[in-house]
Amino acid sequence: METLIKMSTKELSRLEVIQRLSKKQMSQKEAGETLHLSTRQIKRLLKRYKKYGAAGLVSKHRGRKSNHCLPEAVKKKALDLLKTRYKGFGPTFVHEKLVEKEHLKLSGESVRQLMIAEGLWKTRKLKKIVTHQLRERRACLGELVQIDGSPHDWFEGRDAPCVLLVFIDDATGKLLQLQFVDSESFFSYAQAAEDYFKRSGKPATFYSDTPALAGGAREHSIFRVNQPGAGKGDALTQFGRAMQELDIQIICANTPQAKGRVERANQTLQDRLPKEMRLLGICSRADGNAYLPEFMADFNKRFAEEPRSSVDAHRPLTAKDDLARILTWQESRTLSKNLTVQFENVVYQIQTERPSYTLRNAVITVCADAKQNVTLLYKGKSLPYTVFHKQTKQSKVVIAKDINKTIQAKSYIPPAHNHPWRTYPISPK
Repeated sequence: METLIKMSTKELSRLEVIQRLSKKQMSQKEAGETLHLSTRQIKRLLKRYKKYGAAGLVSKHRGRKSNHCLPEAVKKKALDLLKTRYKGFGPTFVHEKLVEKEHLKLSGESVRQLMIAEGLWKTRKLKKIVTHQLRERRACLGELVQIDGSPHDWFEGRDAPCVLLVFIDDATGKLLQLQFVDSESFFSYAQAAEDYFKRSGKPATFYSDTPALAGGAREHSIFRVNQPGAGKGDALTQFGRAMQELDIQIICANTPQAKGRVERANQTLQDRLPKEMRLLGICSRADGNAYLPEFMADFNKRFAEEPRSSVDAHRPLTAKDDLARILTWQESRTLSKNLTVQFENVVYQIQTERPSYTLRNAVITVCADAKQNVTLLYKGKSLPYTVFHKQTKQSKVVIAKDINKTIQAKSYIPPAHNHPWRTYPISPK
């Protein structure tokens, strides 16, 4: 009775060559060159063919489990963790956690296939490749630092959404500064920059956003004056003026793709950082900021690259770099005949022992820090003052990024249960 033998294309090719070899129509060396096998393996195949016929050339592993098959115990434990503790993680990220934290031995592709089989991950179609002009990384650490703010629900509902300020080095892809703040503002960037300067020194250049069109008018910018013709003097923003004093150049990108390193870092951070904080039970911004240095060290260990040059372009702070003064909001004012000056709806009266006429019409600099502490400077020296009058605040100009923060600061408080308003009779209508 004839038996049906299933053979692959590769096995059929071997059968044809071994048959010719058995009939001495070709040599063992020629057979090995044809099948890309050694002469020793050709002898083994010929011996099995003579003993079992064509069936001897069929692989004995067919229908069996692979020797490298994932053990059922490991598979079950991995699936339990994927559905509980690591729910929502991507294949690459969760593979790192399973290997490092749970000490499971499995490959990243095995994790991906498990997640696809359980419906925890969907395969994605390849996006259409858009070609952009490539730019080589800078050579030195600190030569070019890309900065950006990323608004996101970083605490996944455990705390209010906020903004993460990101400073990343262009040469290495190394995170240099992370900080959670209310919104993107001069004072938030100044605080993040101050911490960065004290730890690493001053970089050569900052690479930032260009203001985008919003509602037909250009949005307020922290890094660049949108309408230079409307400004005075050298038309610098407050952050630009501070960086100029510190001898740090600011460059603004024309497109998001131009500063793609920090944009891609934001996407990675939005995926990894919230999940890391969830595993650690971090539920507040203060705890999140305390954890960020540890996260940065782990991130840089995984993703940072070695620069082409070993030179560090960061410069140390000098005695002239008074960050407490430089990183303040500064505006020029002219003193009146009564030696008064107005700033933010407050009138300040200068107190001096010298004759008043010596300071009349003098131009002074008003410096305000993040806590609204005001210092009046004349020729680099502080002037004593008293608060003469506080005016009623009129309508305030608020940028789009600060609208939510401003509204939340003035939240509605309902009247008390015994308020007279609650005792008014209700009209029948």
